[in-house]
Amino acid sequence: MDVGAISMVMSQSNVQQDAGIAVMKMAMNTGKQNATQITEMMKNVAIDTNVGQNLDVRA
Repeated sequence: MDVGAISMVMSQSNVQQDAGIAVMKMAMNTGKQNATQITEMMKNVAIDTNVGQNLDVRA
């Protein structure tokens, strides 16, 4: 294999690696945004402290 071919193979490998990293960063950002939205939704949920205090076990 000549130097030019090796250079092209290495360049393509770097491009593939960079693209994979970019996709992974996008996925991580999406996951972080989803977690933030869920956390905000949970903060806005009304909590009834009386729910679950009594258990009716009539047969």
